[in-house]
Amino acid sequence: MRQVRSGVALQGAYEPPLFGDMVEEIDALGFDHLWLTDSSLHARNSYACLTLAAMRSSRLTLGTAVTNPLTRHPAITAASTATVDEISGGRMILGIGAGDRPLLALGMKPASVDSLRASIAAIRALWSGAHVDIEDPAFALHDAHLRIPAREDIPVYISASGPRTLELAGEVADGVILLVGLFPEALAWALEHIDRGAAKAGRDRPDIAVFAYGAIDENEERALGSARSIAAWFPQTAPAICELAGLPAALIEEVRARYAGGEFQEAAAAARLLPDDFVRRVALAGNVDQARGRIEAVLGAGADSVNVFPLGEGRMETVRAFRACVDEVAAARAAAPGETSDTEREIP
Repeated sequence: MRQVRSGVALQGAYEPPLFGDMVEEIDALGFDHLWLTDSSLHARNSYACLTLAAMRSSRLTLGTAVTNPLTRHPAITAASTATVDEISGGRMILGIGAGDRPLLALGMKPASVDSLRASIAAIRALWSGAHVDIEDPAFALHDAHLRIPAREDIPVYISASGPRTLELAGEVADGVILLVGLFPEALAWALEHIDRGAAKAGRDRPDIAVFAYGAIDENEERALGSARSIAAWFPQTAPAICELAGLPAALIEEVRARYAGGEFQEAAAAARLLPDDFVRRVALAGNVDQARGRIEAVLGAGADSVNVFPLGEGRMETVRAFRACVDEVAAARAAAPGETSDTEREIP
């Protein structure tokens, strides 16, 4: 029986003293990971927040969730990640993806899968001490090399929700940050694409970290209200997940038209169009019993960790409730090892 791992994902939306206190509590609660978004103009600088988190925690693995090859040149990402890794005593993960809606405010579109692949290769080469030359449509490096110490094997996790990025993650990443909702059909679909990429590269499936956005609240209407905005992200960025969930094509297009850009918190009007059942399938949007069921389903589908991204007013209340749910699920799985999923694997 493997350990049930869990984490918390946050935006840099909190004043530093409050954020530091949150980190200390998340560390003390026993979570394994703390992830920080890198959202350009929408939040505080992720690497500054991760540095503060490194100083206010002793055991949390820290990561970006996620940066991209456009708002930060891959060489800057390589140096920033290596710096936080050094400060934290080797506790850093680089989470990277193609980019999302906040890029639009900067006059950019998400990076191509090929540019994402090239950026990861360049970052890893810089960490190894190599001199790097590359010309990519998104960035360039000319005899570039790091002049600071770097751990060569800092893990790289790719954030993925679409088929090509999922397959790239299976092919080259140490781990995958899955943003595909919390229902079995979507998780199975995503893992199939990841496994396809892994098979192409002749390697095992990478570590799977599922992100669960939303709120845990005994007041179901309040929980639904807190989680609804993230549900609008799916028609805009991951329409395949909406199709798997049975959303009508016309509704997918209407939500896309109303939510044209910005962070998911800016999608309130579009989100009101989505049925409650869809919100529950893609997000945490209910009481502790419902949350426990979602966690069990995610782990049973083959995830290696489940990570809460709290939304709404009572965010630390959701974090505490999530931790309690994880502990209960872990205890139940330990008591009934014969009932775990055949997809489970031992992890390093």
